[in-house]
Amino acid sequence: MGLSICEKIISKHLLNDDSEYIKLKIDQTLTQDATGTMAFLQFEALNCEKVETELSVSYIDHNTLQTTSNNANDHEYLRTAASKYGVKHSLCGNGICHQIHLERFAKPTKTLLGSDSHTPNAGGIGMLAFGAGGLDVALAMAGMPIIMKKPKITGVKLSNKLNSHVGAKDIMLYILSILGVKGGVGHILEYFGDGVLSLDIFERATITNMGAELGATSSIFPSDETTKKFLTAQGRGEDYIESLPDTDAVYDRVLELDLSTIEPLAATPHSPGNISKVSDVEGIKVDQVCIGSCTNSSYPDLSYAAKLLDGKKIHPNLSLTISCGSRQVFMMLSDDGSLKKFIKAGARILECACGPCIGMGQSPKSGGVSVRTFNRNFKGRSGTEDAQIFLCGIETAIATALTGKLTHPQFLGEVEKPLVPTTYSLDDSMILEPMGGEIIRGPNIKALPLNTELPQNISKKVLIKLGDDITTDDIMPAGSKILPLRSNIPEISNYVFEKIDINFSQKALDSGGGIIVAGQNYGQGSSREHAALAPMYLGVKIVIAKSFARIHRTNLINFGILPLIFHDEKDFEKISLGITVSFDDIGRKLTKSTDIEGIVGGEKMLFTHDLSPYEIDVIKAGGLLNYTRNQL
Repeated sequence: MGLSICEKIISKHLLNDDSEYIKLKIDQTLTQDATGTMAFLQFEALNCEKVETELSVSYIDHNTLQTTSNNANDHEYLRTAASKYGVKHSLCGNGICHQIHLERFAKPTKTLLGSDSHTPNAGGIGMLAFGAGGLDVALAMAGMPIIMKKPKITGVKLSNKLNSHVGAKDIMLYILSILGVKGGVGHILEYFGDGVLSLDIFERATITNMGAELGATSSIFPSDETTKKFLTAQGRGEDYIESLPDTDAVYDRVLELDLSTIEPLAATPHSPGNISKVSDVEGIKVDQVCIGSCTNSSYPDLSYAAKLLDGKKIHPNLSLTISCGSRQVFMMLSDDGSLKKFIKAGARILECACGPCIGMGQSPKSGGVSVRTFNRNFKGRSGTEDAQIFLCGIETAIATALTGKLTHPQFLGEVEKPLVPTTYSLDDSMILEPMGGEIIRGPNIKALPLNTELPQNISKKVLIKLGDDITTDDIMPAGSKILPLRSNIPEISNYVFEKIDINFSQKALDSGGGIIVAGQNYGQGSSREHAALAPMYLGVKIVIAKSFARIHRTNLINFGILPLIFHDEKDFEKISLGITVSFDDIGRKLTKSTDIEGIVGGEKMLFTHDLSPYEIDVIKAGGLLNYTRNQL
């Protein structure tokens, strides 16, 4: 029986022989500034002299609006910490971590751990890449393995090629229409088949990037002749390694996609899983179009967008923004005249950064409609709570920008896509090499809060009761007001669940902590560990849910918050806001059984957990940092 690409890479990096939980050696790490400050504070707490990875890179791409000194202070901390500990540092303005890493550092068959949920973007080049919380990344920087439940592998067989007006984003939206936002949980998606040959590296990366919206552990493409040509064009031909599945590779499940049958699609408000044909939703008046983010900000994407706009003007009642994924892309668009085409068409050129994707500027008007080539459209993520956000591909976005309403890209007629470059503009001068030195800390860099050991007896009130698909944006909002507080846990904790219950933080403090209750897929979305760290600071000890998203479940464990699952989902209805839930001798019970009995308002109720022995030890220690320091 043959092996898949994933199985080959995992076996090469496997450090144990457990059939359920695996330990993987990590070759590379990446951090970004919204999560990196905490990751570096955690790395400092481990008392390591240097990183132990083959490569670690610190990127500045999220907190780029400097409306106060907080972001600039954090950037200086990250620059000096990276220099001291042997980490490359990409300066503000150089671009988005995923785009730059794909261009300059990602390597086929290697492993990558990043403190951002879209780190599997590097899977487009044949790298096995995972998103994780900052603490997991800090430990990987210290040379420790990532420990995870052994994922299943979904083989996605692609056949034929896309028709005109259909792009890689449409492939991913189509998969989301089939599997939904929970359909990838516990799986790595591995793409194979003749259809792979028709996709360039950036198209592949768009697809692997958005595997995060399926809840997938990772996503990966083969490393083939297309990969070789890309690496050679980037001046990195020596990094090429062929990586293909065996012809008789066996997958846990197989999804077959005929690319020629896919048509232009859009994700409608407020989930990447709400998929419609563009032909079914066209005609909606649109106020804003944003092109960019780590899914569609490559040179092939943006040079094509410029070609589609050439000689035309955007609709006067609409704003069009362009965000290049990297300085490399920006320079190439400047050199080939594409930048001039954008400007003449009336587009607004933003800096090379995440920007509008995370609500860092360009928030739509009240009740506005924004069409974006981004990867997420969660309610309020744009910075405008009542905005309607649609996700789509480049061609639909350009057609919409020209007409002022959501428009099928056939409006554009037949326009030939530019050829994929055989050489790229190479200038890494904004990526700093580590030089040692002292760390500079601004006044907003606060001490890292630590949890206490798990109490044997817990009796707490239910602080909040939530439904299904609660995102990390719901738990810990992003945006220009809150993101700059990432290195100040006491301050950022004031905003936990702000959009759902503005009094949550104070209520938690007044109650001495408590319990969160939720439905399916709790913690969907980004890897931001602040969605676990801030509730921990407020005294949350347990989250009870019908199911958990992978990264957030891990983050809860990492900060000593116990994730329990309803044994019978019908019991969800029996738990009300403010009711007291009690557990006695819980540490011993976790070790003894997967079933845990609690007392809910005086009545017995059964819960369960799926914790490994290692995870139980982490929970009992009060979190992974405590556990690791105890071990050391």
